[in-house]
Amino acid sequence: MRKSRPTTISDDDLRLFAEAVGPVRRLHSDEPATSPRPAPEPLQSRRDEANVSDELLDSAIDPAAIEVGEELSYLKDGHSPRLLRQLKRGQFSIGDEIDLHQMTAAVARAAVKEFLDQSRRDGRLCVKLIHGKGLRSRAEGPVLKRLVDGLLRRRADVVAFASAKPAEGGTGATIVLLKRS
Repeated sequence: MRKSRPTTISDDDLRLFAEAVGPVRRLHSDEPATSPRPAPEPLQSRRDEANVSDELLDSAIDPAAIEVGEELSYLKDGHSPRLLRQLKRGQFSIGDEIDLHQMTAAVARAAVKEFLDQSRRDGRLCVKLIHGKGLRSRAEGPVLKRLVDGLLRRRADVVAFASAKPAEGGTGATIVLLKRS
């Protein structure tokens, strides 16, 4: 690589540069000029906090979709609470599922009984019942969800059950743990 010769700067260029930059003063030290950095301020965090009340009023959240307090949970007496915690955390592999949507209570009752009996015979001890959240059940509330809760509590072969994790259907589905044959 060939070194280039330093270019000479014309008087016009020096004058234009001085006009563009403005007045300057020479530093009397060889070290670069530094000023202490200001302390960081959480400006965005403050803006977010200030906007919370407005956002809550204008929120598009459907109160019917909020799942607080609607979770199903049951553990048969004599079993470790750890078992229910594991079930709620999704630590059991779901062997099969049945979707009860659009079924009447009578049809759903029979379908759940047959499904659980068959699952147990086939050795699938962890299954999912999809009953929905009952958002269109009018004043009587979630019909199929209540039905499933009652049926499962009365069955001798149900060890535990809990509402599914949000990714698996949330409070619109129930994970059931069955007793070995």
